[in-house]
Amino acid sequence: MGTKVRRPSHAGSWYTDNPKELSEELEGWLQSCGLTKSPDVRGVIAPHAGYSYSGRAAAYAFGNIDPSNILRVFLLGPSHHYYTPKCALSTATVYKTPIGDLPIDLEVMEELKATGKFELMDIRVDEAEHSMEMHLPYLAKVFEGHQVKVVPILVGAVSAENEAMYGQILAKYVDNPSNFFSISSDFCHWGSRFNYMHYDKKHGSIYKSIEALDKMGMDIIETGDPDSFKQYLLEYDNTICGRHPISVFLHMLRNCSTKINIKFLRYEQSSQCKSTRDSSVSYASAAAKTDDSSSS
Repeated sequence: MGTKVRRPSHAGSWYTDNPKELSEELEGWLQSCGLTKSPDVRGVIAPHAGYSYSGRAAAYAFGNIDPSNILRVFLLGPSHHYYTPKCALSTATVYKTPIGDLPIDLEVMEELKATGKFELMDIRVDEAEHSMEMHLPYLAKVFEGHQVKVVPILVGAVSAENEAMYGQILAKYVDNPSNFFSISSDFCHWGSRFNYMHYDKKHGSIYKSIEALDKMGMDIIETGDPDSFKQYLLEYDNTICGRHPISVFLHMLRNCSTKINIKFLRYEQSSQCKSTRDSSVSYASAAAKTDDSSSS
């Protein structure tokens, strides 16, 4: 099989395409968050906006990763432009970034294809989507000097029962400690341009209400219960664009044998909304860590 490259189509616009600048920028953010790398961290939830908006927040997720024992990274990102009710697999063989290439794990791709539950996405769909690409430079940086492969899965507008089904299919990979999971999501998109203006005045300013709403969702994600998360989304309709990847991940954790807890470490907003003319996007970063204690 020949090489099929997914180009870093958002380099030069959503983040710099200058390798030296990009490398230094990522190193700066990773250092300034001051996190200790831990081999117990098996996954992250991290934002996917342009780096000038969410690059710093994302470091609080990727800064936890100890690359020494990890051989592959499963990437789960939402689909922003392409409609599918399923999960779709990349048809590329390598994902390029300005600071190094990440080969696709073709063996695992074949295993997933063999389930008959995944569709394949065209390379044009792959390159148009930014949700997974925005994690790639961080992964290339964190895994510098380590042989790591990626398993990119585009998560479509998946029904609740199919979120559970994909969670069951992918759960076995969680039990292999050489696998890592990078889940891509921003949090609340607030304002008339996003068609979402939930405001609970008891919190004071609009941005405080947004924060309370996001934190409620983050707390529910930390419980690890996909059903509670689904209820929260039904009730508040919070515009968490990675709701489906997060839900699939919660089902994976529910169905695997390893006890893993999610903890959010950083929360930011692109700006503070004070009037209904304002808009903002929220960014939250979490680490999913194995729980060695027997208490659940």
